[in-house]
Amino acid sequence: MLNPQHLAIFATIVQAGSISRAAIQLRCGKSVLSRQLARLEQDLGARLIQRSTRRLALTEIGELVLQEARQIGRALDNIEQLADQHQQQVRGVLRVSCSMAGRRRMVPLLAEFTALYPQVKVTLQMEEHLVDLIAEQIDVAIRAAPLADSSLIARKLSDNPSVIVAAPAYLARAGTPQTAHELRAHACLIYANGDYVADQWVFIGADGPYTVPVDGPLRINDGGALVTAAAAGVGILRVPRALAAEEMARGELVPVLAHCPLPPGTPVYAVYPAREFLAMKTSAFVDFLLARIGDQKPSAHT
Repeated sequence: MLNPQHLAIFATIVQAGSISRAAIQLRCGKSVLSRQLARLEQDLGARLIQRSTRRLALTEIGELVLQEARQIGRALDNIEQLADQHQQQVRGVLRVSCSMAGRRRMVPLLAEFTALYPQVKVTLQMEEHLVDLIAEQIDVAIRAAPLADSSLIARKLSDNPSVIVAAPAYLARAGTPQTAHELRAHACLIYANGDYVADQWVFIGADGPYTVPVDGPLRINDGGALVTAAAAGVGILRVPRALAAEEMARGELVPVLAHCPLPPGTPVYAVYPAREFLAMKTSAFVDFLLARIGDQKPSAHT
């Protein structure tokens, strides 16, 4: 009889891309995984993976077995989560994904969460691209917008409004703009990532939205680094308020053009896979975020 755990391990090896990475993820030795994979192939009487020094390649039957192995892996996860719920224990490894900019807010929250739940170990994955929660086994992702994916659940955490700020030293040196159009004459700090460059700042006027082109000495693909540059007096910055909250509270950054309305911010969501049995660690973390940041009802992506 086939060992379901061996099938789940096979799926993990394929997802990880190598036995070495799977061993790190599963916290066990490479030799242990190699033996279990070999035992599965022996039980099936077929080779599932063609091994080389550079990569793993699935055989034809390996592709077919993988589809079923993933279902078995999810079933084993559900059984474990059901047991966790029954025992009412918040424990295990919690895998969280957020953007690079979000780390400034997320890391202190994770420190607080692990202090509340010492049996939870958190793995934080910071990416600028959207990750596949299912394929990469992410428990909770923090995203600036929900996705049209019916296999995911989203909980709105905050509206994430933006603010325009500058250091008092910069304003003392360069003057304080009184209208949005005066930003053209100022050094502005710009978020840029690949082909995306946020050098057109939108405002809401009496007749509707209008755009002001801005420029300046720095273009950075990290919001936290832009906040640091603004606090150092390099220029004026438009940024989500939450990202600059600490600097504003300390007076290192002050609001600019507060009388000029900005469009609503992009809401921030906690996104997690829809499962029949949600692990206690996941539900506890989402509830924790809602308590610290906001509270909205869950919604399934469609």
